[in-house]
Amino acid sequence: MNTLVLAVALFLLANLVVALIVAARGPTSADRMLMALLIGTTGTSILMLLAQAMHLPALVDVALVLALLAAIGGIAFAKLAWQGEDGRHD
Repeated sequence: MNTLVLAVALFLLANLVVALIVAARGPTSADRMLMALLIGTTGTSILMLLAQAMHLPALVDVALVLALLAAIGGIAFAKLAWQGEDGRHD
């Protein structure tokens, strides 16, 4: 079972590398933000899988903090994108 969990974590890590490349090349800031949310979600799932495979419950806490930070980043981006160029709500 640990081999399967580690294989899935490795696959997700490869997905994370692709997301980093796309985030660096993203044509718009919205594309970059979507990749940042993907990185947060994928990083959370990798940490949860590693916590299960390595029997380290502290990694679950780290994963939950990463998920919270990714959500806060997404909300902050949405708030800034919702505002116009002059800083007022449309």
